[in-house]
Amino acid sequence: MLGSTVRTLLISSFGLLLCASALAQDAKTKAATCMACHGPDGNSVNPEWPSLAGQHASYLVAQLQAFKSGTRKNINMNAMVAGLSDQDMIDIAGYFAAQPITVASIDATAAATGVGLYRGGNPATGVPACMACHGPDGAGNPAALVPSLRGQHAKYTTIQLAAYKSGERSTDRASIMRTIAGRLSEQEAAQVAAFIEGLH
Repeated sequence: MLGSTVRTLLISSFGLLLCASALAQDAKTKAATCMACHGPDGNSVNPEWPSLAGQHASYLVAQLQAFKSGTRKNINMNAMVAGLSDQDMIDIAGYFAAQPITVASIDATAAATGVGLYRGGNPATGVPACMACHGPDGAGNPAALVPSLRGQHAKYTTIQLAAYKSGERSTDRASIMRTIAGRLSEQEAAQVAAFIEGLH
C-alpha cells in the first residue's frame, strides 16, 4: 500500500516538473522577440535599451500594458506589444523577472557624487532621496509597482529621467517621477544614474 502511494506521489511530482518545464519553455518562446533588443537573458548590450533581467514581473506587465494602450509611447515598443494578450505579457514578464541581472562596471567618479543624491536627495531643491521609494539597494517595491533600478544602464536611466522631466513619459503615479525629475539638473540626473548602474 505504502509503495503504491510513493509511486503515485513520484509520478505526480514528475508530471508537475514536466508541466513547469513546458510552461517555462513557452514563456521563453514568447520572450524570444524581445531578446533581440533586451538580450537573451534580459541583460541588454545597448545602453539606451533597458535590461529587464530581475525586474519585478508586476512592473513589467504594467509597462507592457501602458505601451499597448499608448499611455507610454515608444514607436518600437508600441508596435511590438500590439498583438500580445494579457497572458503573453504575464509569461514574458515572468521569464525576464527570473533572469539574474548583470551589473556592469561604472563611472566611479560620477557614481561617487550620485550616491549622495540617491541616499539623501537634494533638500535645497526639494529632491527626495531615491532610496525612499526604490530602497537602499535599488530593489524597488513590486507591491507598489516601484521598479528595481539596480544595475540599470546609466544612459537608459538618464533618458527616462529626461522623459519624465519633459512630460513625454507620464506613467508615474501622482506625477511623482515627473515632479522629482523636474527638479533635477542634467548633471544630477547623470550622476545618480551612474550610481544606480552599479547597485546590486
